Amino acid sequence: MDITRKSKKKKLVKEGGKDEKRGVCYLGRIPPRMDPSTLRQMLSQFGEIQRVYLTPQDHSAQVHNIRAGKFQRQNFSEGWVEFSDKRVAKRVANMLNGEQIGGRKRSSFYYDLWNIKYLSKFKWDDLTEEIAYKKATREQKLALEISAAKRERDFYLSKVDKSRALSCIEERLKKKQKVEEDPGLKQKAEEDPENKPDLPVSQPKREVIRRFRQKTPVADNAAEIRPQLSKDILAGVFGGS
Repeated sequence: MDITRKSKKKKLVKEGGKDEKRGVCYLGRIPPRMDPSTLRQMLSQFGEIQRVYLTPQDHSAQVHNIRAGKFQRQNFSEGWVEFSDKRVAKRVANMLNGEQIGGRKRSSFYYDLWNIKYLSKFKWDDLTEEIAYKKATREQKLALEISAAKRERDFYLSKVDKSRALSCIEERLKKKQKVEEDPGLKQKAEEDPENKPDLPVSQPKREVIRRFRQKTPVADNAAEIRPQLSKDILAGVFGGS
């Protein structure tokens, strides 16, 4: 176990020493149609290259090129090249910066110029950290945009549902008003309860008034029909003659 740890430690120290000797050059512009393998092939003639990284072109620029009918191949905006020797990297940057890329006259890069600069005290780990930070920032921004789009969608759907409910209520009220204004439709609705307009849910029910049958009225000649006492009986009671 201890031997494995020691070997790993030695390996890390060795790699750290190599990193101190390496140098990184920055390319501010990558010509169209140039990819990492082509760039490595061009710069390898000046010295040993360890790693090459090119940043893909922005998606909006790619779409613009496609619409304009330009070459649809993947293009890059900027890049970094790590040389095994920092002295070689510095010499390459000073020698090529501002010079014509050249090659054959029919080459796509014949009229392009090198835009290269040596980055003093810059290590490849700094680049990976920067790339990771940009990626995390981009993902966070994308998540916020997706969340905002979802909230906007939910708000829109709730408004649509509310509008549909209000339209149904308004349609029912219009149908009911039309039936009440037209006697023929009203009579037909009374005869056929199934065709009556549906009342909106929010409308309160009408109060039911109970009606009782009227009792038989008293006749007008009730006073004449009612039996009367004779005059003799009245005279006896009140002492009349």
